[in-house]
Amino acid sequence: MAAFPPGPGPHPRRDYAPYRGTLLRHPTRTPVPVTGDPEAVELSGPVFGATDITDLDNDLTRQHTAEPLGERITVSGRVLDRDGRPVRHQLVEIWQANASGRYAHQRDQHPAPLDPNFSGVGRTLTDAEGRYHFTTVKPGPYPWRNHLNAWRPAHIHFSLFGTAFAQRLVTQMYFPGDPLFPHDPILRSVTDEAARQRLVATYRHALSRPEHSLGYAWDIVLDGPAATWTEGDEQL
Repeated sequence: MAAFPPGPGPHPRRDYAPYRGTLLRHPTRTPVPVTGDPEAVELSGPVFGATDITDLDNDLTRQHTAEPLGERITVSGRVLDRDGRPVRHQLVEIWQANASGRYAHQRDQHPAPLDPNFSGVGRTLTDAEGRYHFTTVKPGPYPWRNHLNAWRPAHIHFSLFGTAFAQRLVTQMYFPGDPLFPHDPILRSVTDEAARQRLVATYRHALSRPEHSLGYAWDIVLDGPAATWTEGDEQL
């Protein structure tokens, strides 16, 4: 097992050596301040609302002519601010590998089968209680070339857009009990144990649908001491 050095607090270092991609992706120069009206930058960005979401967008198992292969799961939770108040009517997007651990993307050449009935992307808006809901299949782990025998734990990428495109936050949700946790430098770059555990969903039997899917609960806290870790521009 590789050794993972500690970092300063819960947020990963920008140049976390065990995750080799950060050596090329993190900024090395002083940020350039935006002059003028900073809000004007967002005026040309996209605005999302209920008319942009269809009934199939949050059910990744019904987007094609047949059902995808794999274990059907339901993922639900709330988006909250630092005081536990719901963040309402916000766009939440997900993307993930299929049950075999392969993305429907031309750059993914992992020799695992593609599923013609699974695209691996979905979106929804939080409701009045800040709750989101997705039906999908549990993604499989997959190899990546970060180091010898490197495998990523099963995970789902989450994206939250806030009220403007420039406010976008990206994070990852993991599944409980994954044996690959100790070997994954991306997860281990979050060196605070409590913060790392907040990235792992909880199996919730009440969310399981009879004869259909197993249920997982995962809340996203945007700020404060219990915040969910999000990836900066220098990360994935």
